[in-house]
Amino acid sequence: MSVMERGNVRPVTAVAWASNSGTCPKDFTLISLTEDGASANFTRTFGMKSGYYLCYSKDSAGGMVVSDIRIISDKDSLPHGYCFIAEHLEPKATVSKKKRVCVRIVPVGSVETAVLDIKLTAKSKMMLQHYTFVGDIHGYVLWYRKGYFSKPTPQAKPRSVSLDIRQLSLEQQSPPLPLRPSNPPPPQLPPSRLSHRRHTLQTKDELDKPADGSIHGITALDGVPFSLHPKFETQANETNSDLNIPIKSLQDIENEYNYTFSVEENAAKRIRPSVQMAGIPSTQ
Repeated sequence: MSVMERGNVRPVTAVAWASNSGTCPKDFTLISLTEDGASANFTRTFGMKSGYYLCYSKDSAGGMVVSDIRIISDKDSLPHGYCFIAEHLEPKATVSKKKRVCVRIVPVGSVETAVLDIKLTAKSKMMLQHYTFVGDIHGYVLWYRKGYFSKPTPQAKPRSVSLDIRQLSLEQQSPPLPLRPSNPPPPQLPPSRLSHRRHTLQTKDELDKPADGSIHGITALDGVPFSLHPKFETQANETNSDLNIPIKSLQDIENEYNYTFSVEENAAKRIRPSVQMAGIPSTQ
């Protein structure tokens, strides 16, 4: 592989039209002459005094390269992935649309080869070695050379050091501060006069709550204060003992609240009187 094909050559990154060197963008190279020495001024019509030139750029700041160039007529549709080249013309100047130049622009890291150079020749039998024929346009022949290119080396961004050098000194070190919990436990309150029943309910409620504190452990009674009736609180304070609540057995409850439903049963057993239809004698 020759040095021309695999050397330190920058690829073409953009192609455009320009009226002259004044309208040609910065970092663009204006093709003012053909390879056979003719003027490369594209003139639209015979009586037109000013024309336009083809120019190209190799500025790699955008991170894109030109991978292919085509010439299409006004009757052809734009190929997929291609775009028409930009126009940097003087006011009221236009480019002929009979034949148009389109390019394919891709990211620099997505291809190994790209367009390295562009040249023009007049309509003749002149051939350019190592160049590819693109097509004829407005009296000229467009050529490009394609090959491997040198990719820009990524440069590391400088890092700003914000730390003070004096903070790195080991001579003056302040003693470490004692650790303090971010969520200290609540202060212990003096024991109040709670009944044995209330203490049992609170212990059971703590055991029923999930360990992760999720919402599934919340019930309708959470947050509702629990307190005994003042009458029972007075009795508990005076006797200083458990509440004297009688405990009834199942038989005691049945004896006290027994109900036989005899009235309902008698009503259900009543024989409803038969209704005789008018005009129909009853059967004996």
